Amino acid sequence: MKIAIIGLGTIGRTILKNLSGEGHTVTIIDEDKERIESLIEKYDVFGVVGNGACMDIQNEAGMKDTDLVIVLTGSDEQNILACLVAKKLGAKNTVARVRNPDYRRQVALMKEDLGIAMIVNPERETASEIFNLISLPSVAQIERFAKGRVFLVEIVVEEGSPLVGETLISLGQKLATKVLVCAVQRGDQVIIPSGNFRIEEGDKLHVTAEAKTLGDFLAEINLVKSPLKNVMIVGGGRIGYYLADALSKKKYEVKLIENNSAVAEELAELLPRVTVVCGNGTQQELLLEEGIEGIDAFVALTDIDEENMIVSMFANKRNVRKTITQIKSDDLYGMLDELGINNTVSPKHIVAGRIISYIRALSNSRGSNVLNLYHLVNNQVEALEFAAKKPENIYDRPLRELNIKPNCLIACIIRKNEVIIPNGNSEIQLGDNVVVVTTHKNFDDLTDVIN
Repeated sequence: MKIAIIGLGTIGRTILKNLSGEGHTVTIIDEDKERIESLIEKYDVFGVVGNGACMDIQNEAGMKDTDLVIVLTGSDEQNILACLVAKKLGAKNTVARVRNPDYRRQVALMKEDLGIAMIVNPERETASEIFNLISLPSVAQIERFAKGRVFLVEIVVEEGSPLVGETLISLGQKLATKVLVCAVQRGDQVIIPSGNFRIEEGDKLHVTAEAKTLGDFLAEINLVKSPLKNVMIVGGGRIGYYLADALSKKKYEVKLIENNSAVAEELAELLPRVTVVCGNGTQQELLLEEGIEGIDAFVALTDIDEENMIVSMFANKRNVRKTITQIKSDDLYGMLDELGINNTVSPKHIVAGRIISYIRALSNSRGSNVLNLYHLVNNQVEALEFAAKKPENIYDRPLRELNIKPNCLIACIIRKNEVIIPNGNSEIQLGDNVVVVTTHKNFDDLTDVIN
């Protein structure tokens, strides 16, 4: 496909990195000349320096026959205008980042009347991700396939867990619920496990399960925990606002700590069900005074990664049941495990993931068979949902007879309304959707999985 990215901030660069090597023709537009030159040198892309909302700049970038325009500048209004100009010039699809909460009720109007195919709000998307993590206390990460019927979740094997010492074969024999352990992170090592793989304390397991049976699986391994009720949030930015609003409407008791007095006062008016505290949420005395030792979940959302890490470590030391940490810098992920920080969110990766999935869906209509794509284990593993939509000689044969590439695993088969957690006797049929987990990159078709 021919894709244009306008605005090469953190999200734009993350999307560009994910698109590299996938065979798309990519044009980038940004007002920062040094940034454009650097990215042209790093990636095989065409670059234009200038205002991406300007018709002359878009004409120079060849927008008239572009399949998808992704607009991610720092201005909502500029993003909307750039999408309108691109559509006027003949671009087929547009995506815009719109962050201002004031525009929330206008999203449907923007899509319908302005022709914007997709509106992304990094802060709202991140708040939704955190809300899901709080709703499922035992899970460190969750991805959804097959329109929400299949979950891929990350579970941390803690001390005393009944999983410790089990091989995947023995675990399968003991469990009544069908699940599949499809990837394991052990320290810096990433493993696509075989049946003889033995689980150890500290492993992070990525498990596929049917959505409606996930609770049964968590109960079997003694990971069902009582619901979280009391939540403390440090950082009253847009993510904190969206999260506190969503939690309070679901009857959670929420305390939001914000350092800026004017912002705290505004939040108190906007969030009548939330206790808003004006103070420095990175100070130990304030956290103790506000009752951190009695809360169920702690969410660190300041603008400084290192502050989020420190207060999260303090919350863990105070035995808070679930701690969620915002981390923006990829460079810090390598040290999180040793610091005991297991539940993290990254706005740029969440939004980039949504946009990449949308690109995959568009590619699907043009020949690619990838419906959804998610990155796991710090982008070292891909989980892809394929559509088995054209006849292949790999269909109607037991999986054990197929020469599946190393470090690839068929994690789930979706057949009409049936979710199949496969074994060696399972077969792929024409019309199925198939979830594959792999350390390989840039698979475009289900046949890529087979040697």
